[in-house]
Amino acid sequence: MKSYILGVWNAIDPIYYNVSRLRYVPDNHKRNTLFRVRLTRYKGAEVILKDGTIIQKNDLLLKIHLHNVRMLSDLKPISSDIKRAVLFYHSIKDTLPILSRYVLSHEKHKEIKGIIGITTLYRGANRLGFETVPIKNSYYRLYKKVTFLPINHIANASYQATPAYLFMSKETLHEKYSVQ
Repeated sequence: MKSYILGVWNAIDPIYYNVSRLRYVPDNHKRNTLFRVRLTRYKGAEVILKDGTIIQKNDLLLKIHLHNVRMLSDLKPISSDIKRAVLFYHSIKDTLPILSRYVLSHEKHKEIKGIIGITTLYRGANRLGFETVPIKNSYYRLYKKVTFLPINHIANASYQATPAYLFMSKETLHEKYSVQ
């Protein structure tokens, strides 16, 4: 059943990709990474990051989306939750230098204040340089929790955390992940 749902999702994903204005972040060999991104204006409460960056309403951020279908397909043959978590962590870590280059080369790189994501997979995110911030709007938090139910079901997620924002300032991204 889960394979069937994943197959349907895989078929629908290109439509979602086009409708949501997402763009792939290509690697050095022009292959698509796990990240799909789009520019967004932040609409939440003010956030002050550890490096002093202040994210305010209408600041320009690069919103990151994981390519969930691809990630789930890559992780499907691995039965150990620990091995899956380690592979997931390293997949994200290996993609962050590519994301740093993407931001630096973006036509609006001077306006972009940082990156943002919304996820339930934030354990260990601080080791990557992300800061986890709770979603304050209870309606939006519930909405995101409901939209994450299908992926949590397909991924056999035994622990389902409350969705939260992940932020990383542009400066932190470049300091940790710029490749010279």
